[in-house]
Amino acid sequence: MSLRIGSLCTGYGGLDMAVQNVLGGTPAWVSDNDPGASRILAHHYPHVPNLGDLTAVDWQQVEPVDVVCGGYPCQPFSTAGKRKGVFDDRHIWPHIARALGVLRPRYAVFENVAGHLSLGFDTVLANLAALGFDARWACVRASDVGAAHRRNRLFLLAWPGDTQGPGHGRQGLPGRLTVAHSLDVGGDRDRPRGTGRDEPAARGLAVAHAGGRRFEGGSAGDCPESAQQFTDSVGPVVREAVADAEGDGRQQGRSEPARQQGGSHAPLGSGADWGPYTAAITRWEGVIGRPAPRPTDPLGRLNPPLVEWLMGLPVGHVTDVPGLSRTAQLKALGNGVVPQQATAALHALMNADEAAAAA
Repeated sequence: MSLRIGSLCTGYGGLDMAVQNVLGGTPAWVSDNDPGASRILAHHYPHVPNLGDLTAVDWQQVEPVDVVCGGYPCQPFSTAGKRKGVFDDRHIWPHIARALGVLRPRYAVFENVAGHLSLGFDTVLANLAALGFDARWACVRASDVGAAHRRNRLFLLAWPGDTQGPGHGRQGLPGRLTVAHSLDVGGDRDRPRGTGRDEPAARGLAVAHAGGRRFEGGSAGDCPESAQQFTDSVGPVVREAVADAEGDGRQQGRSEPARQQGGSHAPLGSGADWGPYTAAITRWEGVIGRPAPRPTDPLGRLNPPLVEWLMGLPVGHVTDVPGLSRTAQLKALGNGVVPQQATAALHALMNADEAAAAA
């Protein structure tokens, strides 16, 4: 039987893609009240209900699901904001915790900025423990899977603590973790450690157990939130693209519907000069199997397909949605999740016991 997935703060569905890549399953419902995101979801999932504002949902009336996932708003915790934490009006974790208490999914998967570790994450873990969930978490950078930008993010996997562990009876899912240990999702285990910016950021795999609320491992210092951005050598437009892909969704632009102008998805060609970041661009081109689009559109503005490419999405996943304005495209892309990054993180979290046994 296929797993049923319920998605909170869905955006363009990047975290959902990762859940489906690792666990399989099909979406039962999504939840996003942003007009742009809602348009994207209606385009890709026309028969999947959108619950809208999750803070107003009566969860007793919602279809139960096997997996709940979501990238809840990062603004309360991001270093790009005022870091008001639980006192920020956009702090909606209590509503998510209420949903988990009613829905009681077999797995819960969440994503947020790495700065959440040092602000508000203790509340999340305490709430999960009080609800009877065990959890493990890790920081993974988009660059760890070959992306051309750092985008360090915190990923959390939780499951009911009164089970033997969801890894029992289904290959590749986690059993109960008893010790914290190192996690390397970069795939380059032979690389020397301590090499600076190229070192994988996913170091402190940590676990919270509902019984006794035991928290181990994990370190905010293991997950710096600072973004590795392109420099002046590749021009302000490309820096704008990477800053938007780093993601607080506050990218500014005209609000008219994006015109489907020829060439927006077209690559610059082999003669393109990306400066000292040519290797990063080339690496990501190899990972996702297509060249980088042009950095500007025919009007000389930031080209949304480039941001879409930086985020590892299929061609047109956001930019070909009918009637979606350029501003809405950039907002959705800036707030989104890199599916390849989330897939790597989820694989690592779910196979942590096997990795510990082999260490």
